[in-house]
Amino acid sequence: QVQLVESGGGLVQPGESLRLSCKSSGSIGSVNRMGWYRQAPGKERELVATVTSDGTTTYGNSVKGRFTISRDNAKKLVTLQMNSLQPDDTAVYYCNLAQYSRIGDLIENWGQGTQVTVSS
Repeated sequence: QVQLVESGGGLVQPGESLRLSCKSSGSIGSVNRMGWYRQAPGKERELVATVTSDGTTTYGNSVKGRFTISRDNAKKLVTLQMNSLQPDDTAVYYCNLAQYSRIGDLIENWGQGTQVTVSS
């Protein structure tokens, strides 16, 4: 079993910053991908950013240049630094961990989600 515990959401004004953290525990292999997705009311869940165990990062187009994802493999921690937040960034942010099983199936685990609200 894999557990993902998120922290760091909240209410901020446009232009401000927030940092989200996700602590993982449980059965996690050395090769995996961790990241963040978000879902706003009435919209589909979308990619925010991911980082693989070897450090390769991917960002959604709407956050490039504003958000930075990083991970600490020793602490099993992934962090999302969000700068220049805008009202369109308002959403529930979900931590995600993806890894392959021994037989090659892609297994994904999700956190409970943390609310980020950007409003003046």
